[in-house]
Amino acid sequence: MKKVVFDIETKNIFQDVGSRDPIDLDISLVGLYDYETDKYHTFLEEEFPKMWEFIKKADLLITFNGEYFDIPLLNKYYKKAGLGDLKDIRSLDVFKEIKNTSGKWLKLDNIAVGTFGINKSGDGLDAVKWWREGEIEKIKKYCLDDVKITKDVYEYAMKNKKLIYKEGPFMKEVKLDTRHWEPTAEVKTQSLV
Repeated sequence: MKKVVFDIETKNIFQDVGSRDPIDLDISLVGLYDYETDKYHTFLEEEFPKMWEFIKKADLLITFNGEYFDIPLLNKYYKKAGLGDLKDIRSLDVFKEIKNTSGKWLKLDNIAVGTFGINKSGDGLDAVKWWREGEIEKIKKYCLDDVKITKDVYEYAMKNKKLIYKEGPFMKEVKLDTRHWEPTAEVKTQSLV
């Protein structure tokens, strides 16, 4: 199965566009990990044609809060390029899986601290500030750090059927049923019937 993990940084924030709809924002950069080549990549908007090659061949798009944010926003560009609809590619939103299981809206940083003992290297507001200051290399590093954490969280959950998160001074655990996270041959066959 061809899997891609990705994360998006933006040029602006919701207050700038007067909307809470992600598609009203503009992408500054996309960070991506391709399981097939075991490589990380970053793409500015002018480099999106190269990125589409990874996205188009993916069987599974893996994100953290991607169902609400990353996929609708990237889909705006995907459709504009005449490539179809990203919603036609199977996706896994780790944030949504955690929320549906635990009822908690956990931040990636809380999970990174709890599961791996590391903090994220910044936040989305930093990336917007860096974009405005022309600090593209800082955005690339930050975005790829988030892609790596998302990939590691996904793999940890697949292997251990749980994640650990920091809540205040405590470390807590959320158990996850990951059986449906990756399509199996049986599921693919059933969907063809």
